Amino acid sequence: VCEPSFFIVLLHTEQGRKFIGCDDYLGSDKVIDKCGICGGDNTACKVVSGVFKHTLTNLGYHKIVEIPEGATKINITEMSKSNNYLALRSRSGRSIINGNWAIDRPGRYEGGGTMFTYKRPNEISSTAGESFLADGPTNEVLDVYMIHQQPNPGIHYEYIIPGDNVISPQLLAHRRPGEPLNGQLGMPESTNQEDKDLHRETDTLTGQSTGTFPAIQPGRFSSHQPENQVPAVQPPRQNREHNWKQTGKTECTTTCGKGSQYPVFHCVNRITHEEVSESYCDSSTKPIPEEEACNLFPCPAFWDIGEWSECSKTCGLGMQHRQILCRQMYANRTLTVQQYRCHHLEKPETTSTCQLKICSEWQIRTEWTSCSVPCGVGQRTRDVKCVSNLGDIVDDEECNMKLRPNDIENCDMGPCAKSWFLTEWSDRCSAECGDGVRTRSVVCMTNHVSSLPLEGCGNNRPSETTPCNNGPCAGKVEWFAGAWTQCSTECGSGTQQREVICVRKTEGNFDVLNPYECSYLEKPPSQQSCYLKPCGSKWFHTEWSTCSKSCEGGFRVREVRCLSDDMIASTQCDPQLKPEEKEPCNTQDCIPEIDENCKDKYYNCNVVVQARLCVYTYYKTACCASCTRVANRQSGFLGRR
Repeated sequence: VCEPSFFIVLLHTEQGRKFIGCDDYLGSDKVIDKCGICGGDNTACKVVSGVFKHTLTNLGYHKIVEIPEGATKINITEMSKSNNYLALRSRSGRSIINGNWAIDRPGRYEGGGTMFTYKRPNEISSTAGESFLADGPTNEVLDVYMIHQQPNPGIHYEYIIPGDNVISPQLLAHRRPGEPLNGQLGMPESTNQEDKDLHRETDTLTGQSTGTFPAIQPGRFSSHQPENQVPAVQPPRQNREHNWKQTGKTECTTTCGKGSQYPVFHCVNRITHEEVSESYCDSSTKPIPEEEACNLFPCPAFWDIGEWSECSKTCGLGMQHRQILCRQMYANRTLTVQQYRCHHLEKPETTSTCQLKICSEWQIRTEWTSCSVPCGVGQRTRDVKCVSNLGDIVDDEECNMKLRPNDIENCDMGPCAKSWFLTEWSDRCSAECGDGVRTRSVVCMTNHVSSLPLEGCGNNRPSETTPCNNGPCAGKVEWFAGAWTQCSTECGSGTQQREVICVRKTEGNFDVLNPYECSYLEKPPSQQSCYLKPCGSKWFHTEWSTCSKSCEGGFRVREVRCLSDDMIASTQCDPQLKPEEKEPCNTQDCIPEIDENCKDKYYNCNVVVQARLCVYTYYKTACCASCTRVANRQSGFLGRR
């Protein structure tokens, strides 16, 4: 029988360095495929993927997809950045990420037997959305939710599930070396009564109760060993004087909040209990360390500080926010707790000012212009521009419109002369047929146009009525008064007309007679005043002023005012119906007058013009035609400017 040390040397010298495959055989090259199958060819599983694009209306939690038990390579990703959040919880209702309206920080979270990595990009320039990633496999059904706050950009989900008759990857991941795999591995047949006695002694000396560890660890070799596999060597009988003993424990993985530690076993002399080299003990009987909980008391609460949000303004002073939660660590999980647990700590600020760049500002580029009218109320303007911090003129939207200085305002140049103010003629004729009248309102008021020569309204009052005729009326019979026509105006004072004729009644008919036939009878009135309702405010205007130029385009103006029924200023008129206050006139070209007496007396008058001598009376007379042409050209140029 070979010594263990000789066995190890033999393993390195004759066979070279060997590795253990996923099937627990030394020298095996088998690995776990993407389906979690040892030595598989990636065909024993199914990839499940899709995109959740439903349009949601209600705010809150909406279920997206169910992740089944045994799923691996889990990827839940928001297709673009949004104000929505992903959430994860178990089928039992336990929240794993972003539950109970509390938003967790990005990080790693344990749930469903695996570890999920939660990512939430927060850079302003980033367009990536949130995501959950996990290798799996899961040991229970998990539900993925979306906390809906704005339109859904789409959620992509993908995971892998094993097919039928597949060895569970959880079994591969959690079984101990040498344990049966679906009944494939068993106890070696070489186990005899001596081995059982040895194991019973080991249990007694190590203080472990029989049954805590397997009586024999069958090692990493099955009953059907590969041809190149070196068979296990039984330890020599002289090693029975040494055994395995627990000498302590590893350091706890955490200082608080439930950590884990493992017992430490060393090979000792059974009599002196002195530690010796592990080669003196049978490695197959070394107890496998079992995980033990430690430091079960909870960790102190702490403030969990979230990332700052984007600045509320793209330029100038804005605000940004972040989430501050009171959290506590326990059992490798971070839980949100009541804020009073963090009162021993100063709470960080949740809001802060921010400024990405300096905003553009308004600048007044010119002084106010002169008033648009020489008297009365007019307007004046100035140039206001939005200027960037580099001095360039930019669009007005780059500046704060609420702070924009006025670029137009009213100006009062004092009272003007009085004029007659008139409304437009009424649309209706006072008679439905025959002769009638249309009416308008006339009032004397102060106008604001200085070009009007009137110092007062005077006695030349414009007419308030004008004749109208809607065609001849049909004849009727005796002194007969027809129905009154509609009022000549829709509001205010107007007139009504009716037909009054002399008729003679016959059997079933009326014959029209001459009016003198009814002269002995009192004739009914054919016209009366009428008043339907107050007109309210109406637009009044003066006559047009004279044109400012006799040719090449001038303009004329008139005063327009809104007056109430009492003929006082009002603001209740419809602005869209306001008559024009200014219009172009005399747009024809100017034709210079020809003076027969204006002639050049010398042949070289062009020299006089070039020498600019036309300003002198002698040359202006001697070269009248040439000097006049030059003067007309200069006046036209200045007029166009």
